[in-house]
Amino acid sequence: MYDSFSADYDRFVNWQNRLAFEMPFLEALLRPLADEAGARPLRVLDAAAGTGMHVIELARRGYEAFGADLSGGMIERARANALAAGVQAGFETAGFGQLRETFFKDAAAPRFDAVLCLGNSLPHLLSLAEIQDALADFAACLRPGGLVLIQNRNFDAVVVQNERWMEPQSHREGNAEWLFLRFYDFLPDGLINFNVVTLQRAGQGEWRQKVSSAGLYPLRQRELAALLKAVGFEALACFGSMAGEAFDLEKSGNLVAAARRT
Repeated sequence: MYDSFSADYDRFVNWQNRLAFEMPFLEALLRPLADEAGARPLRVLDAAAGTGMHVIELARRGYEAFGADLSGGMIERARANALAAGVQAGFETAGFGQLRETFFKDAAAPRFDAVLCLGNSLPHLLSLAEIQDALADFAACLRPGGLVLIQNRNFDAVVVQNERWMEPQSHREGNAEWLFLRFYDFLPDGLINFNVVTLQRAGQGEWRQKVSSAGLYPLRQRELAALLKAVGFEALACFGSMAGEAFDLEKSGNLVAAARRT
């Protein structure tokens, strides 16, 4: 799905607005780690970096920033974005469960201070066992006391309320126009099929459409909390969005979980 979607992903996301909304909360979480690190810059890994925009913004702000993604198309786009932005950031094609072996081929390499997993990426793993393995991989990449930050949809609310459709997105470049429609199919086995319909036209010409799909495991708050504890995380705090408001199991649009590695 994401190799084919990588060419349009930066049209789908309004990065200027998203980063302005998310970065104050993210840096508030990182600030205590900076106090612990002293004079050195924090090392931050985005484990589902997509086109690299969070990594690039962190690099702009003085962090030693790295990104990984299973999609080679996304990583190719991320490297091009970093080059265009004029920042130094390291990107590797690697999926969940492959991060330690990718970034720590040299056993003496310093561990990360923080690992991010944003954009509802973790639920693309389709079983609790796979998710636990991914969280263990995050822990292996972190120094003791390091931070993991996970942003998912609040599937407790999504499943109960049968929320199929998400807000449409649109984008214009010159006389070209894109529309992005996202919806869920709830499957009999309890999994979810995530669909993205991309509509594109030039001027008043005919719309062309493309449909991409991926499976999701609807990860609940209690499941994520138990898995984090099982792989050695503590001091879990949950929020309702990347602005940092309190998490409401029935109403929040997102589940944002922050925890420290023991």
